[in-house]
Order: sequence, then C-alpha cells, then structure tokens
Amino acid sequence: MGVRGRRRGWRAVMAGMLAWAAGTVSALAQEFPHRPVKLVVPFAAAGSTDIVARLVADALQGPLGQPVYVENKAGAGGMLGAEAVARSMPDGYTLGLGSISTLAVNPVVLKASRVQPLQDFAMVVPLASIASVFSVPASLQVHDFAQFLKQARLQGDGWAAGSSGVGSVGHVILEALNADLGLQLRHIPFKGMGPVINSTLAGQTQVLSDQYPSSAPHIQTGRLVPVAVAAKERLADLPQVPTLAELGYPELNALAITWFGLVVPAGTPAPVVQRLNRAANQALQQPALRARLAQLGVTPLEGTPIHLEHLVAQTTAQVRALVQQRGISDGSP
Repeated sequence: MGVRGRRRGWRAVMAGMLAWAAGTVSALAQEFPHRPVKLVVPFAAAGSTDIVARLVADALQGPLGQPVYVENKAGAGGMLGAEAVARSMPDGYTLGLGSISTLAVNPVVLKASRVQPLQDFAMVVPLASIASVFSVPASLQVHDFAQFLKQARLQGDGWAAGSSGVGSVGHVILEALNADLGLQLRHIPFKGMGPVINSTLAGQTQVLSDQYPSSAPHIQTGRLVPVAVAAKERLADLPQVPTLAELGYPELNALAITWFGLVVPAGTPAPVVQRLNRAANQALQQPALRARLAQLGVTPLEGTPIHLEHLVAQTTAQVRALVQQRGISDGSP
C-alpha cells in the first residue's frame, strides 16, 4: 500500500472512531438519566443554601424523570463538598450546588482550596440569588444609611462587624464595605452566622451583613434596623431601605448578593450538561417553586452555562482585586 493509501486508511479509522465517540455521547445523553441523581450541598442542613437546594431538587424530579436527592457534605467552609463534586465521575449523576463562597471566594482566599472552579467544573445553570441586608442594633439609635455612615466614620475602629470566619465571604464583604465606604470596622470572626447575629443583637458588634431571610425576624421585631440592602431592586418587605447601588456603590451591591448555581465535574458530556440545563430551567419556571422561593426572599435566575461561567469569572476577579488591595488572608501559613 502506498503513502496515499495508508493516509486514506488512517483517515477512515479516525473517522470511524469519531463517529463511534459521537454515537456513544449521543446515546448517553438520550438515556440520561436512567437512575437517581445526587445533589451535593457543601454546607450543613437547614441553612439557606440547603433549603434552596432541597427545593430545587424536588422541582428537578419532574423534568428529569428521576429522583434527585440531597447529600450534605459540610466542612472547611464548603471546600470538602466542592472537592467531592470535582472528583466525582463526570456522568451527570453527581451535581454540586455551587455558591459565591465555593465558586468565587474560597479559591481566591483559602490557601487550602484544591478546586479551581472554571477548570474543575462544567457550569450548568445559575439558579438563584438572595439579597443581603446591612443592619445595626436598635440600641445605636441609627435610623438610615446617612446616619449609619456618619456615626461609623466618627467611631473609627470603635465599631466592629462579625463574620462566619476568617477568609469567609462575610469577611470579604466587610473588607469591601470598609474600602468602598471609607470605614474602619474591626473584623470579629465567629464560628457560623448564628453567633454573629446574636452578637449584633446584643450590641457586642455594631454592624451586621447577612442574608435577608435570617435577619428578617429580627428586623420585623425592631431589634435590628436595616440601613441598606444588596439586591437588584428594593425588597418588597423593606421598600424604604435603598440598595447599595442606589446609594452609589454598585460593585459592593453586586458582591454582597449571595448567588447559587448548579455545577458538574469537568468532562461531563456536553449533551448531558444541556439536558441538566433544560431540566433546571424548566424547574425554575414552576409556579410552586417560584412562590416558595419568593417567601424566602430568593430570586430565581435561570440561564445558560455561559451565564454562570461569566458570573463566576466576574465575581472571582472582583474578589481577587479586593484581596490584593486589602491584604485579606485566611490566616494560614
């Protein structure tokens, strides 16, 4: 056989292999899913992330035609769960609930993080966002943002704000608050948001940055006074409280909004990712899910894998710039 004949032979072999591979992927996508799907939540049960995950898991069962069950894998600020998803079989049967913490903050701030989201995950869909509220204890006699800003600047480093830990998303937001508003709030790390809220209610810390659903009961009873929210628009429950964007701080507003998205391990076949994306968007259109999310102050996002990829990249760049500017560290050697 001459050179041309051998080349034609190799081309035929390669064409056959490509056709076989394409057929295998296509068959996999058509069959998917034929068994239950697992959704890994990298935080403990009963928190806002877990609540959103379970609502979405229930709503996904109809569009996918299979049960979707939640597995909580908490620890190390969400790193353990993120790593578990990244190292899973890329077949679509292990989903991960990614958040601003696991997809944008941890990889930049936490030195122990072994996951690079844009390399280790395939993005599926942006799911939802939760507004944050900035509040102070009623004992301070501060009633709006202008009074808050004046008093906080007069106090210098005499006022403090808590977070769920050094290097957490709350820590990053506090540093952004100081940088953008020209404040000197001291950072007090706690183990979880429960103690942070209790500390603010007791007046031991003076400023609270928190997701609205967990602060809402204390705002409604008057123990906490909201001075600003981080949201796309004013909250229906707090029509008198402006967004940070309205007040002239759009980047801080964007950073302080908590968001979630679905991810799968890198290497998951594109048709499977597309199937999951369609199912998630269908689930997010369900009136019952939207109504329940609205009760919790959660806004459905929807969209394509590219939308989530852009959200991760944009937030990561913002966090990285802030870390460099403020010298944020998780304290590890």
